[in-house]
Amino acid sequence: MQYRRLGRSGLKVSAVSLGAWTTYGGSVQDMARITEIVKAAHEAGVNFFDNADAYARGNGETVMGQVFADLGIPRHHLVLSTKVYWPMSDVVTDRGLSRKHVLESIDLSLERLQTDYVDLFFAHRFDPETPMEEIVEAFSDVVRSGRALYWGTSEWSAAQIAEAHTFAKANGLVAPASEQPQYSMLYRERVEEQILPVTEPKGIGLVVWSPLAMGMLTGKYDEGFPAGSRLTDNENFRGRLLTDENRARVRALAPIADGLGVTRSQLALAWALRQSGVSSVITGATRVEQIQETVKAADVVLDDDTLARIDGVLAG
Repeated sequence: MQYRRLGRSGLKVSAVSLGAWTTYGGSVQDMARITEIVKAAHEAGVNFFDNADAYARGNGETVMGQVFADLGIPRHHLVLSTKVYWPMSDVVTDRGLSRKHVLESIDLSLERLQTDYVDLFFAHRFDPETPMEEIVEAFSDVVRSGRALYWGTSEWSAAQIAEAHTFAKANGLVAPASEQPQYSMLYRERVEEQILPVTEPKGIGLVVWSPLAMGMLTGKYDEGFPAGSRLTDNENFRGRLLTDENRARVRALAPIADGLGVTRSQLALAWALRQSGVSSVITGATRVEQIQETVKAADVVLDDDTLARIDGVLAG
């Protein structure tokens, strides 16, 4: 496994990480199976495990917390993240990034994860109803209380990230150390044209989600819709990703991957990791074999000729 600094911070995260979104506590509830996947990931060198309070309405955290406890992995060997923003109930104060909700949510997340602190605490989206100064101050207080070691943003605009960073630095507060955007071969322009030009100069590291485009880049949708697959069950992403043009691009990537002796999944993850501003790619796994395959992407090196061929395919 390759380990990268989270931006300019001193925190080292595995280049390939494992996330709980849509799976653990949701589509996958077999504790023995989840435990096997997490154990395989850790044994392969994964140290970064991503979560959120909204994943299965807290069950993602509960399941992963129990798995870590059952496996007995020393806490200092792990980099754990969680997030706050999305509604957790019908109560009006149980959502957003108000100081009240941020400070209450971190305690509830820690309880579910069975830990005294998380390494990263993300603002899961920007909250237009809460002043930026209140957001930055609340997350700074969470960090300074020791309940999180760093904080970050997820799917914030470049302008919002810059504003938060500038406000924090100008007022002696804790600046965001990370941004978590969607980024893949099939969804690249926003990150490359808007986000990286802001985050890299400020030393903010990206930990990107859906680097396999909801499984599209694995090739599993070359000929249809496998039962139980993510795009089959998610109409919003299916309409955006599962197009004839994207199918053709993914098929055209196969000879490139074959020539390197890697799978298309490994090629897609290595491509995302080629960006110096990307600290980690967050993957999902419903089977042990999947995580055993994806972790190998950290060792794949793409030369300039290969990257040019890939760009040619993606532009087609």
